[in-house]
Amino acid sequence: MQYLISVIHDQAGLATPDEDAAIDVFNDRLQTDGHWVFAGGLASPDTATVIDNRAGEAMVTDGPFLESKEYLAGFWIIEAADLDVALKLAAEGSKACNRKVEVRPFR
Repeated sequence: MQYLISVIHDQAGLATPDEDAAIDVFNDRLQTDGHWVFAGGLASPDTATVIDNRAGEAMVTDGPFLESKEYLAGFWIIEAADLDVALKLAAEGSKACNRKVEVRPFR
């Protein structure tokens, strides 16, 4: 089953060099152990653009869709046998990136 591990951060700024190195080690382990699907870091929320085309004409607005102290800073998509494995990997990812994470299964 695939899971999304969302990295949650509450401060502007990129990962430190030590955090980057720990993330690289974690990513290598995910790949070696067959859990890797895809991962990526995201630019800050102020670079976001929201598009709402529900009314038939696209409305484009700058900035995040939700004003919040916390924001999505990055993510991993992993393959895991079950939620227990996903949670264990998420805990390791949280330690590597030094940020909170949220785990959600794909439908």
